[in-house]
Amino acid sequence: MTDSTRVAIALGAGLAGGAAIAASGSAPLLAVADGLTPLGTIWVNAIRMTVIPLVVSLIVTGIAGASDLSAIGRLGTRTAVVFVAMLSGIAAVMMPVIAVTFSLVPALATRPPLPAGAAAAAQAVAANDQAVGVMAWLVSIVPTNPIAAAASGNMVSLVVFTVLLAVAIGQTPAASRDALVAIFRALADAMLVLVRWVVAVAPIGIFGLILPLAAHGGAGVAGAVGTYVVIYSAVSILGVLVAYPMVVLFGGVSMARFARAALPAQLIALSSSSSIASLPALVEAAAALTLPARVTGFVLPLAVSTFKFAGPVSWTTGALFIGHFYGIPIGATQLITIALAAIFLAFAAPGVPRGAFLMLTPLFLAIGLPPEGIGILIAADALPDLFATVLNVTGDLAAAVIIARLDATA
Repeated sequence: MTDSTRVAIALGAGLAGGAAIAASGSAPLLAVADGLTPLGTIWVNAIRMTVIPLVVSLIVTGIAGASDLSAIGRLGTRTAVVFVAMLSGIAAVMMPVIAVTFSLVPALATRPPLPAGAAAAAQAVAANDQAVGVMAWLVSIVPTNPIAAAASGNMVSLVVFTVLLAVAIGQTPAASRDALVAIFRALADAMLVLVRWVVAVAPIGIFGLILPLAAHGGAGVAGAVGTYVVIYSAVSILGVLVAYPMVVLFGGVSMARFARAALPAQLIALSSSSSIASLPALVEAAAALTLPARVTGFVLPLAVSTFKFAGPVSWTTGALFIGHFYGIPIGATQLITIALAAIFLAFAAPGVPRGAFLMLTPLFLAIGLPPEGIGILIAADALPDLFATVLNVTGDLAAAVIIARLDATA
């Protein structure tokens, strides 16, 4: 039995078991489900503990180990172009679909009560004084302390420092460069071995993650918020399907081959709701697709840190739902504003919990939506965010495939 099959079985068992517990309404069974939560938390922590050394080692070996550093500059340019092109493509395809979907949802006769926690979440976002402008983001990407950036999970700043370190290593004398590259290559090999150990126990961790989520969410999704959860989850899945033709047309890889390679990373994303935690599986997927190590080491860490492929889907769905919830129409001009923000500003989301929601606050004000609506999105985010993370991870791997083909034909 393959790892993907075992993980899929654990995921299905967790969903089915959680749904059964939710339907039973049994407090003792719910307590048992909650008691399994630490298993999932420990497993996610085990995955995440490998990410920082893996990111650093992959970037250093990918850049410093290159014989031609000017080629790395060209690779960076292609990466930026592909990221923007893919975001534009999914926005063009998915935004009309989402808009039509919400146009078919009956208008609310009266505004339903806010879901539990929505008001508190909105207040927390409003009270957050962290700057989210592009200029503030540009200043923040160069870390004053790279160790602190790594410890706090500020992946963008860490990637910037690591890229600069790798370029500097590439400019050192051959003896020093070879010695340092060998050390980082050995570190990457060791991290991948550790990742395989963690993936081996993935079914246990995933079951521990999904069972409590399904047990609590099975009966709690209803009414208007339930509509948002269903639509957001469905369009995220549709967005995943949109990525596959992109890989065929621009990456030269068949859908079946790409789907097989992407599945383990997608399952980890679905269970952990973390693109960063999926990075080790993405590296394994890139190897299965025989992508060049130089592309894998550069593109994938950058993608999981900054590339929000689900941004156009997430922001459009959230804005249209809040407009529907408050009875505020969203026209073509507002949709264009959302699209531009999702393409060009999502990368500037701060590396903090709910960072993307902080970016939504000025966007909502710009298109005439009440900022307190963000609290509703936060309160209802747990389940659909799983599918949005799958979309992000799929986009990360698709981008690597496309960039690898462009790099090979350049």
